[in-house]
Amino acid sequence: MKKYVIGLDYGSDSVRAVLIDTDNGAELASSVHNYKRWSEGKYCNSSENRFRQHPLDHIEGLEFTIKNVLQTSQINPEQVVSICIDTTGSSPIPVTQEGTPLALVPGFEENPNAMMVLWKDHTSIKEAEEINELAQRSLEDYTKYVGGIYSSEWFWAKILHIAREDKQVKDAAYSWMEHCDLMTFILADHKDLASFKRSRCAAGHKAMWHESWGGLPPEEFLNELDPYLGELRGRLFTETYTSDEVAGHLNEEWATKLGLTTNTVIAVGTFDAHAGAVGAKVDENILVRIMGTSTCDIMISSYEQIGDRTVKGICGQVDGSVIPGCVGLEAGQSAFGDLLAWYKDILLWPVNSILMNSELLSSSQKEALREEVSDKLIRSLTQEAENIPLSDAVPIALDWINGRRTPDADQTLKASISNLSLGTKAPHIFKALVNAICFGSKKIVDRFEDEGVKIEKVIGIGGVARKSPFIMQTLANVLNRPIIVAESDQAPALGAAIYAAVAAGVHPTVIEASNKMGSEFEAEYFPQVDQVIKYESFMEQYQQLADFTESNIKAKKRYELKV
Repeated sequence: MKKYVIGLDYGSDSVRAVLIDTDNGAELASSVHNYKRWSEGKYCNSSENRFRQHPLDHIEGLEFTIKNVLQTSQINPEQVVSICIDTTGSSPIPVTQEGTPLALVPGFEENPNAMMVLWKDHTSIKEAEEINELAQRSLEDYTKYVGGIYSSEWFWAKILHIAREDKQVKDAAYSWMEHCDLMTFILADHKDLASFKRSRCAAGHKAMWHESWGGLPPEEFLNELDPYLGELRGRLFTETYTSDEVAGHLNEEWATKLGLTTNTVIAVGTFDAHAGAVGAKVDENILVRIMGTSTCDIMISSYEQIGDRTVKGICGQVDGSVIPGCVGLEAGQSAFGDLLAWYKDILLWPVNSILMNSELLSSSQKEALREEVSDKLIRSLTQEAENIPLSDAVPIALDWINGRRTPDADQTLKASISNLSLGTKAPHIFKALVNAICFGSKKIVDRFEDEGVKIEKVIGIGGVARKSPFIMQTLANVLNRPIIVAESDQAPALGAAIYAAVAAGVHPTVIEASNKMGSEFEAEYFPQVDQVIKYESFMEQYQQLADFTESNIKAKKRYELKV
C-alpha cells in the first residue's frame, strides 16, 4: 500500500496543506485557507507594531485544508501515515494547564494579549533591550548562540511584555507555547503538557535553549529580568526534539473530524523557513532564501565546520534545527515582500479612499475597479522599473520598514529614502525599494562569509522567488552569484511532509528523504557583469544611508533617555 504524508504550513496570512507521495515527493493535492479574523484586521494595531492572531483562525484552517486535500485526492485515509506542522516564529501563545489557548477561555475571547503574538509583533522592544543588557553583564552570555543580540520578535521578550501589560493574562496563563508546538499538541494524543515534545528549532532559535547550559536559561537569570519568567520556566520544558521524531499519534477527536485514523503519526513541529530549506534540498554551503513577507535565510553546517565558533549578528545556530546531525544557521530580513506591499497600499489610497466613495459608480463597479487596479499595480510598476536604465537617478532606500533582523537585530530602526527629486516617479521609487531589499540580502551574505561560513550556492523559494523575475535578477546582480529557484509553490509544506515521512519510518534520515521528495528547480538567474559593477556603487550609497540613519536614530534615543 502506497504511503502518503501531509505537510501543514502556517504562514502570516494563511495556512496551506499538501498531500505528498512519500515515494517521490509528488503533490497529490493542496489547499489554502485565509485567516478570516486576521484579514479583517482584528486584534492588531500596525501603528504600534502590534500583530496578534486568534487561534480559531488556525484551528479552522487546519480542519478546512486537511479535509480538502483528502476529499480532492480520494485516497484511503489509512494511507496517510504522518502529519507535520510548520509555522511562523517566534509566535508564542498563552495556554491553560490543559494546553487550551487562553483566547478560547471565556473572558479572553477578544483580548489581544490572549492571542498568538505573531512573529512581526514588535511591542516588546523595551523588554528585548533589558534581556540584552542583562546578558552582556552576566558571566554566561545566554544570547551567544542567537547571534549575540536578543530580538523583540522572540519568545521571552514577548512573554515579558504581555505579563507586564496584562495582569489578567499573566495570572490565567499556566504556560506558553510556540505556535508550531500548540498546533502539534492539538492534533496529538499526548496530552501531558509537561512532557509534550517541544520543537528544538523553536526553542533554540528563539528561547535561548542550548545544551551547554542544560536547556533554557537558568532560573536565576530569568528572575533577574522578572520573577514571573523564573517561575514560568518550571512550567515550560527541559528537553527539545527535532522534527524527525514522533510527538504522538492523531487523537480520536481530530481523527473523527478529519476522516483519518488514530494510526497517523504526528511529528514534532518546526518553523516554516527551516522546513522550507528541507523542501528545497538544503546541503552544506548552500544558502536557502525563503522570500515572502519577510525573508529567512537558512544554512546548515557540520559540527567540524562550525566548531566552537559563534556567528555574530544572526538569528541563531542550533543543533538539528534543520537537519538532525548538523547545526542549523538562521538569518533574515524583517521585511521583504512587506516593503513592496506597504508601497502598494500607499499607491492604492486614492482608489480605496476616494474612488470607492464616489457616487458616480455602483458598488459592483467600485469593487471591480479596486480589484483591477490592485491586481495590475505591482505588475505595471515592475514593467516600468525594469525599463529604467541604471544611469537614471534612482533614489536610494533602506529596507528597515519593520526594523532590522539581520545582521545585528535592531527593531528600533526605521526605513529611509534619499535622492528624491521632481523627476522621481512611482516606478523609480519602486525600483529603489527592490534594490533596498536586495542590498539588505547582500548584508546577510557578507556577514556569513565574514564569519567564515562559506556560501557556494543560493536557492530561492517562496512567492517572490517564483513570481518576480525582476527581483530575482536584481538579487543575482547585487549578490554577484547565480540563484536557482525551487519549483515547488509550497516548499515549507513540502519540507514538513518530508519530516513527517521520516517520523513515520518511511525514510531513514531527513537528508535521504529530502533528496527523494524535495523540490526540483525551475529557473536560474546569472549575474550580468555590467550591472554588477553599477550595483556595487549603489551598495556603497545604501551603506552610507544606513550608517547615517542608524547613527541619527541612536542619537535621538540617547537624547530621549537624557530628557
